[in-house]
Amino acid sequence: MTSSAADSTATATPRPTTPATADARAAAPSAASARADHDAAMRAYLAEGERRAFTLGNRGPIRFTADGKVHPDILDAYWRCGFYVFEGVLKPDELADIEADIRNILERLPSERGSPVDAKGRPALGVDCTAPTLFWARPLGDPVGGTKANNGRHPVKMHEPEAAADAPKEVVYLILGDLQFSDAALRVYGHPQLLAVAAAVNGDDFVPFNEALFIKEPGRGASVAWHQDGVTHWNSPDLDGGTHGFNFMAQLYGCTAANGVWVVPGSHKMGKVDIRAMAERAGSDRLPDAVPIICAPGDVAITNRQTVHGSFANTSPDWRVTVNMGFHRRRSVLNVRTEGTAHVGPSVYDEARIRERARMIGLGIAARRQRFPDETPFVYQPHAQSGETFVWDDAARASIRDYNLLDLSI
Repeated sequence: MTSSAADSTATATPRPTTPATADARAAAPSAASARADHDAAMRAYLAEGERRAFTLGNRGPIRFTADGKVHPDILDAYWRCGFYVFEGVLKPDELADIEADIRNILERLPSERGSPVDAKGRPALGVDCTAPTLFWARPLGDPVGGTKANNGRHPVKMHEPEAAADAPKEVVYLILGDLQFSDAALRVYGHPQLLAVAAAVNGDDFVPFNEALFIKEPGRGASVAWHQDGVTHWNSPDLDGGTHGFNFMAQLYGCTAANGVWVVPGSHKMGKVDIRAMAERAGSDRLPDAVPIICAPGDVAITNRQTVHGSFANTSPDWRVTVNMGFHRRRSVLNVRTEGTAHVGPSVYDEARIRERARMIGLGIAARRQRFPDETPFVYQPHAQSGETFVWDDAARASIRDYNLLDLSI
């Protein structure tokens, strides 16, 4: 056998150490030390945040008073903290339905950004959609922090850990308009208790915002930089803690301090916050006043869109799949003109636009009634007053393609 490169290297004359190579050798342990310091600080931050999250008194099952109203203790805690965790909302059979749809969606994603086909060569999910649907990021990256994306509301870049060498170039971390891809998600949208909470928070005439799936794959899931949602009403004389609405976040597998959303409690009442200054005072992206939303499988969090919130890259071994559903007060939306957002172009939200977008509530209720006939369906007052009725069938399914072109973004 001839001698190998390794053999010849072993007998070669050692090269002299130069200042440059000495610096490089010194830099390697320094970089490793910095990573170790960051990881230790992050572990301590996660643990302390989780501890404080459970002291807030803003979690428990959805409860109602004797006259059928959402219990005032829940509403008081929500308005105090800006978020609430509803425990045990989705039962095992419903979680199994959602998981089956999620597996199908993930298998049907494009093989890479821009590909018309999935990994099996089939037409990929969303390739025939006009509305924005799939959002990509580098594994463990921060696709929007420190950029002008989303009207520049993510001013601080999050820490971007190094992904594994075998990670793909990009992953899908967000899917908009997901109700057209998942009957199970549509049925969650029609959940009677969640819609009752929406009415209690935003009024009986509440209206949709948008819907999405957030995918946080273990060791790959991207961060979402600290931000406050909302664009149009920050300078309104009528601004209050609920002007820009809220999101429900239904958790398929639960969420932890490592992979979940973090919230600065009470920040929904602070108006437009200088997030860059918050991060500068903290000296990192670990905002000291924030706490994580901790959920078990089937829990659903409600989060005020005006809170300062975000999430870190998912270096944990746990999946997070969030079925996200937003709702607004009608008065925050009606006749508002928007100049366009990440979701839709310039629009005026007149009565016709709102009525058409609210079809999804009626269809969600109808789809849920088919799967869970023993439940008492929610009665959405605008539909009850107009006499509109809805049926979920193949024709209805075809009619909602690109429905998120009508999202009511404010």
